[in-house]
Amino acid sequence: MNDANPAIGLPRTDLRAAATSLATPLRLAVMTLLALILYYFVGYDQGAVSVFGSDTHVHEFLHDARHLLGFPCH
Repeated sequence: MNDANPAIGLPRTDLRAAATSLATPLRLAVMTLLALILYYFVGYDQGAVSVFGSDTHVHEFLHDARHLLGFPCH
């Protein structure tokens, strides 16, 4: 008995190996995206250029963290 799919004659794919090989790049991409979002909110969201309009709630919530990390904000 061979490992081919009898319906189409192609070898079977090991889904566990495929999922394992894609897990690391996917985790890296998700962590990079989260880090960039965090960097934006801590470092650059000033209210005037906010993605949420001219609201300063995010700026005021992260104000002390911004100074602790050396980002100037005023």
